[in-house]
Amino acid sequence: QVQFVESGGGLVQAGGSVRLSCTTSGFAFGLNAIGWYRQAPGKQREFVAVISRSANTGYIDSVKGRFTISRDNTKNTVYLQMNSLEPEDTAVYYCNAAIGDSPIYARNWGQGTQVTVSS
Repeated sequence: QVQFVESGGGLVQAGGSVRLSCTTSGFAFGLNAIGWYRQAPGKQREFVAVISRSANTGYIDSVKGRFTISRDNTKNTVYLQMNSLEPEDTAVYYCNAAIGDSPIYARNWGQGTQVTVSS
């Protein structure tokens, strides 16, 4: 069974930092790209960042230079280091296996982790 467990969110002031973790199971982690996605209140879920199986990375423009995605294949875990946070980053953050910027297991989202950035 494919599972994603996100953690690490919280309440942070603008300009602060948070590190999110995503632990996965049920599929070949090391053979897949993994993406982070977020859903702000009243908005659709959007792609944020992706890391390929060879550790190449990609980001949406609004987080470039502020967010860093990384992976640890020994732990089946992906991280998202979020620096210089802005109120616009407030959202529930999710991870999923990815092809490009699209989630593979769109019916297997985890519970997500809430990030709230206060101004």
